[in-house]
Amino acid sequence: MPAVNAVGTADGVAEGLLTMASMVLVCLLVAGYGRGVQELWRRGAVRLVPPWRVAAFGAGLLTVLAAEHGPMHALAEGSFAGHMTQHMVFLLGTGPLLAAGAAGLPLSLATPLALRRRLARWRVGPALRWTRRPVTGALAAGAGQTVVLWVWHLPGAYVAAVDHAVLHATEHLCFVAMSWWFWTSVLGAARHRPPAPVAVLLLAGTMLPASALGAVLTFAPEPVYPLRVFGAHPLADQQLAGLLMWAPMDAVVILVSLGLFLRWLIRLDQTRPEGRRPGPAERPTAAADAEREGAL
Repeated sequence: MPAVNAVGTADGVAEGLLTMASMVLVCLLVAGYGRGVQELWRRGAVRLVPPWRVAAFGAGLLTVLAAEHGPMHALAEGSFAGHMTQHMVFLLGTGPLLAAGAAGLPLSLATPLALRRRLARWRVGPALRWTRRPVTGALAAGAGQTVVLWVWHLPGAYVAAVDHAVLHATEHLCFVAMSWWFWTSVLGAARHRPPAPVAVLLLAGTMLPASALGAVLTFAPEPVYPLRVFGAHPLADQQLAGLLMWAPMDAVVILVSLGLFLRWLIRLDQTRPEGRRPGPAERPTAAADAEREGAL
């Protein structure tokens, strides 16, 4: 019994320290992002990070706090479906909102000049130069999110994360980071986005593995994980968790894909030469019409 109490105390201390660390990280992101946005707006570059992007970034950080603390955290502690809800909030809420915030430029402006120059040299180096290409970076982000999703839901990795606070925090950090990177290629600044058809294919390619994982959990004839990670009814809890992964992921991806595709079609129609209205200099005048008729 003393050994069990010691383990429980150690886990409680670790969880408390991780909570403090997460709060400090969120505060640093808020301060850095706010400092960078202030600098951009002071220079008159509001169009680079408009107010709606600032609001999206703030909402993304709020979803992190909401998922890690309060009722959602308690729900995740009590059932597998609650834990899956937490994961979906990170993947479908936090990631897209942080990506829509276009935080790269504001956060870089908030760093000291020496560090900013070092980061710039690192980004243009051969190791990371390929990630700056929109298509290549988007494919890498999609593959990374898929790998993270599957690895952390393997029975061994999932149970280890449940039993150890540090691994649990690492799991959530992986979900947030990879989702942020992935959705940046879809909702971030224009220079980071691939062409709309590529983005739609990318969304479909990441939806299918997630749907497959949800289907495995939904249709498995018995619990895949140890019974202690489930609620009162293990199989029903697992099936609900699979549906929570399957349905929201498909719905969000389909809606975003339709929006991107329709916007691409509208822009394509606006830029076609046959769809462009003639300007004043191109419109025939009455004198020109009369001269043409006389020549005929």
